Amino acid sequence: MIILSRWGLGRPIIGSIASTRHPCRQSSRRYATKVKAAKCEEEWETVIGLEIHAQLKTGRKLFSPASTSYGETPNTNVDLHDAAFPGTLPFLDLQAVRLSLITALALGCKINTRSTFDRKHYFYHDIPASYQITQHYNPLARDGKLRITQGENKAQRTFDVGIHQLQIEQDTAKSQTVGDNVLVDLNRAGTGLMEIVTKPDMRSAEEAGAFVRKLQGLLRRLGSGDGDMEKGNLRVDVNVSVHRHGMPFGTRCEIKNINSVRFLQAAIESERRRHISHYLTTPSIPLQQETRGLNELTLETFSLRSKEEAMDYRYMPDSNLPAIAIDPAYLEKLKAELPEMPWQVVERLTAAYNLQKRDVETLIGLDEYHFEGIRYYEEVVGNDSKIAKKAMNWIVHEVLGQIGKGKSIAKWSSTLISAGTLREMIIMIEEGKITGTNGKQIVKYLINHSGSNPDVKPDNQAQSIPLDQILRDLDIEVSDSSSSSSTAGDLEDLCQQAIQNQPKSVNDYKKGNEKVLMRLVGEAMKLSKGRANAQRVKEELVDLLKQ
Repeated sequence: MIILSRWGLGRPIIGSIASTRHPCRQSSRRYATKVKAAKCEEEWETVIGLEIHAQLKTGRKLFSPASTSYGETPNTNVDLHDAAFPGTLPFLDLQAVRLSLITALALGCKINTRSTFDRKHYFYHDIPASYQITQHYNPLARDGKLRITQGENKAQRTFDVGIHQLQIEQDTAKSQTVGDNVLVDLNRAGTGLMEIVTKPDMRSAEEAGAFVRKLQGLLRRLGSGDGDMEKGNLRVDVNVSVHRHGMPFGTRCEIKNINSVRFLQAAIESERRRHISHYLTTPSIPLQQETRGLNELTLETFSLRSKEEAMDYRYMPDSNLPAIAIDPAYLEKLKAELPEMPWQVVERLTAAYNLQKRDVETLIGLDEYHFEGIRYYEEVVGNDSKIAKKAMNWIVHEVLGQIGKGKSIAKWSSTLISAGTLREMIIMIEEGKITGTNGKQIVKYLINHSGSNPDVKPDNQAQSIPLDQILRDLDIEVSDSSSSSSTAGDLEDLCQQAIQNQPKSVNDYKKGNEKVLMRLVGEAMKLSKGRANAQRVKEELVDLLKQ
């Protein structure tokens, strides 16, 4: 940098003018700027509503028998009706109606006893018929809610997100622009969707993300959808606006086709910053209502089209589809068949056994459809609250830790370590007949000799091997409170032998390196073949070393 100074015209000065200022003053100014920006952010409230399109897990399309399998060659899963051939008629899949109904019931919606289908007209490459069959005037259900708990401890907030409506509609085709050409794949066209429209009850990106994750768990548990956003089986349109606290809602903008929770939260944050910046810098110019997209590389939104005027879709009743009439007795039957929801399981088990919420959620995550992990845990516990916490620790930290979460819960719960075997082992540990170290040996033995051996047939798997045989194979002796092996004299002899076997560790300990004590404990446990109590061994060793 070149500056004019009284010491020399055009003399080069190293650094910048800012660098000559006092560092403490610079730091305080930066801090003040950050505080001012944070205070400005707090003045604004974000209002968020979601439109979620969840693919129904039926295996066929909504109005045709064509398959909905993922990853097929383009334009192979196509029926004549999907391609809008003249003269073809829609044939409604009743399974799609059933799955939509149980989803609406799980969300606490009011079911319309009579719902109808409408045609939503528009002209674009992804809609061969130039209209989409949906439910605009009389949807399947309205006015539900989903309770969300966000945050931890004192910062925890529990609130309800209202469900405005739930309707059935058909998906569009997938189009891609390549140069001057538009390529259309009709494999997705006509796939059955549930459109779930929320009320604007969310106030942060984190709350919106929590809602989507909870809805995914609900869909998987019900079996109505898989919620797989990566495959496009669940897509989200998000409406965002901001306003100062106590003032009317601002202009909302919609971000379309978001396919991950991370991108959903990024889109909300990007829009929040953009809206606040507009209101602060150009308050006299109204914010334009528009439809936007998200750049997944920069995580910033961009304009797609304006919404200065509402698009006229020319909705009209579909003359080829009669109204859906729901028998109240059928609804009662569906209500009785609803399974226990993930959050209900968490509340029940944490209240009954004082478990950690994250441990219960880990078991749920192993199989969100059938809750095999929860079923296995409850078989191990058998309503015995005394071993409930121990059972959870053994399953989550020991069993899962050794086999990995990627393995099928159904496989390892029924063929590697049966619930009865694990329960018997935990009870023996609690009664002091075997040690925790022995338990780890048993778990490792069962996994190595059953699950990873391709020659072992299911009939010879772990659940058919009695625990006493496993103990003999591992040379583990079962002790009791009256056994001489647990007397003080035997424990002292055991520790004396460990000290004689590890003279270097003894010298290191006496020099102040207390970490080597665990080597001596390990030596004593080895001599006892894992039968000794590790804590008592440690205490006895400390007493002997002090002498």
